[in-house]
Amino acid sequence: MKISRQSSLPVSLWLSLATTPFVLGMLAFRSLTQSLIELGQASEEVFRGDRLPILNFPEPDDRSIDN
Repeated sequence: MKISRQSSLPVSLWLSLATTPFVLGMLAFRSLTQSLIELGQASEEVFRGDRLPILNFPEPDDRSIDN
């Protein structure tokens, strides 16, 4: 005795319903990846040497070295 369970919706409909979230997820992942790459490049620009301020260090006092 074989019991066949047939779903009420055809397989092609299930496949089409599953495709939309998958494609949207891939687009979101691509967008997130591109945003993170751009954020990394922008943060590199902040830490470049020519963009940092010049720090003036005071000369050491000869008297403070002797003490």
